[in-house]
Amino acid sequence: MKNIAIYPGTFDPITYGHIDVIKKGINLFDKLIVAVSEIGDKNHFFSTDERINLIKKSLHKDMKISSKKIHVIKFSSLTTTLCQKYKSNIILRGLRAVSDFEYEFQLAGMNRKLNEKVETVFLMSDVDNQVISSRLVKEIALLKGDLKKFITKSVIKEIKKKYERSN
Repeated sequence: MKNIAIYPGTFDPITYGHIDVIKKGINLFDKLIVAVSEIGDKNHFFSTDERINLIKKSLHKDMKISSKKIHVIKFSSLTTTLCQKYKSNIILRGLRAVSDFEYEFQLAGMNRKLNEKVETVFLMSDVDNQVISSRLVKEIALLKGDLKKFITKSVIKEIKKKYERSN
C-alpha cells in the first residue's frame, strides 16, 4: 500500500518555505499531492490556475525536482474529503513558528473529528525559510524589495508582472 500525503494550502504564492516542506514530504511519502485551495480568502493575488502553474514551474523548472512523486491539484472541499478521494490518511502541514501551532493544532483536531483515520504530520521548513510567508512576500513585492531569498525565479517574474499591470 502506498503512503500518499495531501499537502493543502493556498500557496498564494508558493515560497521556499513551502518548497522545503514539499522536498521533505517526497522523501517521507510515496506520493505527495499538493492541493491548492480554491476557497477561503476571496482576494487571492493569483488565480487557482496561476498558482498551480507557479507551483509546477517552481518545483520542476526552477528547483529541478522530479514530478514523479508530486501531483498538483485544485480543490474546493474539506481536506478530509480529498483524503478519501485519493485514498490518503495523511495530511501534511508546515510549521514556521510557535504562532502557527495553535491554529494548526486546532485544524488537525477538527480533521481528526471529521475522519478518525486521518493523521496530520507537521514538518518544519529549514531555519532560513521559517520566517517566510506568502503575505509578507506580496508586501515586499509591492514595495519593490528583493524577493530572491523568498521565492523562485518563476514566481518573481509573475509577481512583478502582476504589480506592473496594476500600476
